[in-house]
Amino acid sequence: MSIKVMYFARYREALGVDAEKLEGSFATLDDVRKALVAKGGKHDVLSEQNLMCARNEELCKLDEPLEDGDEVAFFPPVTGG
Repeated sequence: MSIKVMYFARYREALGVDAEKLEGSFATLDDVRKALVAKGGKHDVLSEQNLMCARNEELCKLDEPLEDGDEVAFFPPVTGG
């Protein structure tokens, strides 16, 4: 399975990239997140409990099922003021 992972806001800044391809077996978006966190280092930023995510440009939860070729995105929660 090939997934395109996109990062936004401070996640993009922390990782130094705006996107990457990930190959593997992922049932849900959380499986992708866990695989990235397992890399350690800069990817630890994705271990935050309240991060937001999207699948194919639609907001979703971490239990969203995935299919080959999906595009997923991670971004920090938005706060207003």
